[in-house]
Amino acid sequence: MNYLNTENAYILFQKALRSEIYVDKSMLIDKISSKIGTNNQYICITRPRRFGKSMNLYMMGAYYTKGLDSGHLFETLAVSRTEGYGKNRNCYNVIYIDFSRMPFACTSYKEYIASIYNKLRDDLWEAYPFLEDKKYDDISSMLNDSGESFLFLLDEWDSIFYKSFMTLENKNEYLGFLQNLLKDQHYVQLAYMTGVLPIAKYSSGSALNMFDEFSFMNDNIYDGYFGFDEKEVGELCLKYPSVTYEELMYWYDGYYSVNGKRLFNPRSVSKALTRGLCLNYWTESGPMNEIADCIEHNTDAVREDIVKMVAGIPVKVKLKGYSAVDLSLENRDEILSAMVVYGFLTYHDGYLQIPNHELMEKYQDVLERKSMGAVREIVEKSKEMLDATLRGDGEKVACILEEAHDREIPFLQYNDENSLSCIITLCYLAAREDYHMERESKSGKGYCDYLFLPRKKEMPAIILELKVDDTCENALMQIREKNYQQKAKEYTDQAILAGISYYRGEKRHKCIIEKCRI
Repeated sequence: MNYLNTENAYILFQKALRSEIYVDKSMLIDKISSKIGTNNQYICITRPRRFGKSMNLYMMGAYYTKGLDSGHLFETLAVSRTEGYGKNRNCYNVIYIDFSRMPFACTSYKEYIASIYNKLRDDLWEAYPFLEDKKYDDISSMLNDSGESFLFLLDEWDSIFYKSFMTLENKNEYLGFLQNLLKDQHYVQLAYMTGVLPIAKYSSGSALNMFDEFSFMNDNIYDGYFGFDEKEVGELCLKYPSVTYEELMYWYDGYYSVNGKRLFNPRSVSKALTRGLCLNYWTESGPMNEIADCIEHNTDAVREDIVKMVAGIPVKVKLKGYSAVDLSLENRDEILSAMVVYGFLTYHDGYLQIPNHELMEKYQDVLERKSMGAVREIVEKSKEMLDATLRGDGEKVACILEEAHDREIPFLQYNDENSLSCIITLCYLAAREDYHMERESKSGKGYCDYLFLPRKKEMPAIILELKVDDTCENALMQIREKNYQQKAKEYTDQAILAGISYYRGEKRHKCIIEKCRI
């Protein structure tokens, strides 16, 4: 068998349970079981890559598939204590398809869909030999004639859309295939489908408008089963203390459920805890050039948004959504919506942000691409800016700031506090490699404008205080009087204090730097 009542999901789930880290999400089964054979039997879950979609599908396949005996896999999991556990386990004909599996050397949609069709047909012939006596034009007719009912567990439904050979006609043909297979068919008791891209269902005539879609932006039903929440990560940290909760939060937190509950990237958390080291795990597991590709479809439309978010400034926007059929990125709304869908940005309470340090590192790379124009030229000076600050060269720091300010970039003209923050962020971008950079950081008796906390104890902390039409001396006095260096004590015993002034009338910068012991 290829897809019908196979052991594939069972074997994959068994491997997951044997893994060093497994977080019990089995209560998802209880929620899904209540939808079988009802008007709510069509469910599409969309999330970024590596957020547990496939893992949950393996679990469901192991649990529901007829002919298997998976009781020993679930006996210690939460679902085993529910009322319907025994009633539903291993009782259904399951068609489990991973749509990301391609025929060898596949070069066309025709080859791809023919492979799926032939495998389904062969499965039905093997399970129901009497079907071979009749010629069929489509799979749905064979399923109807089987006299049985089925659960469809369909993984990565949208994976074919990313292939370069797919035309708009191919995409619509594929949606038609799924429509014919699933829509209004009496043999369907459940169609549970996962992917990254939302289904295009913006009109009542859309091919797959029978599905209820659940994404980061609208899911208040299944949101607890995708990603790790704070409680789950806290419990894992007790078991694997080599990485602190605070480190994991800094690196991998930043996503939100609809009700505001914080979510961590599950793949990255698992990798960091088992290796005892926080690195870019999720961003190295997929085509992260999509970040740059999204932006470069219309760099001018989103350049300001990206720079602001890198500076830690949330961007207010009302997203309308992004569909699977239309992969074009023509305007700001489509580009930013796509970046939320892919997990490159997080969207909560009407604001966009870069979720965490793992992704922030990638955005820093994006700012160095040629398409970023004058922004890139400022970033290229950031290593020089850091070096000047570390050696106490205030004149050079002021000179680089003036060069950045004089460039023809409208949103970097000091029109407000955010513009000034963007300039500072770009000019010190190289510092992020060695420093954890905090803006408006609580320290001592107040909030300092910028606090750079070193990743290595032998390096000094850097404290920046910014003044407009006021003196650098007053900026340094404020740092000392309010003891802004206090927070840096646990990181290092030395600090560099920089007072930076901008005089609007003269359009001139000045900087004075002092070194001190903490």
